[in-house]
Amino acid sequence: MSDSEEQKIVHIHLPKEESFKTTLTAGEHELIADEPLHVEGGQNLGPDPYDLLLMALGSCTVMTVKMYAQRKGWEVGEMYMELKHNKSHVEDCKTCDKPSSKIDLIEKELIIKGDLTDEQQEKLLEISKKCPVHRSLLTEVRIESTISIQ
Repeated sequence: MSDSEEQKIVHIHLPKEESFKTTLTAGEHELIADEPLHVEGGQNLGPDPYDLLLMALGSCTVMTVKMYAQRKGWEVGEMYMELKHNKSHVEDCKTCDKPSSKIDLIEKELIIKGDLTDEQQEKLLEISKKCPVHRSLLTEVRIESTISIQ
């Protein structure tokens, strides 16, 4: 890690008196996560964990696309992303004979206001697949977990 990079540390707090309402802190920024009302104990006071994952992917994507377009001098207006997550059966799945064999499917639609050529649109779509969060989700990620009791 270079001197200009800081290690990212996010703090998560689920108080004893809460069912699922969780406070997430990243530096000076604070968010609330919760489970939806259909989950027993959920109060729907914030996005659920999968919503947060889609938000991370979508925000990274539009930021990456805008940076690229600015570097190229391309005029882009407002950008939007619509993302959907579900678990679906895949036809080429190696274990499709098992009822539980599903994979996560994320659908991304990038919506850009602006006057872009077909080539520019294709390039921005290609760049949208190269944002760091997109790449992280497509690579093997190691998660090292520990526990401490206080």
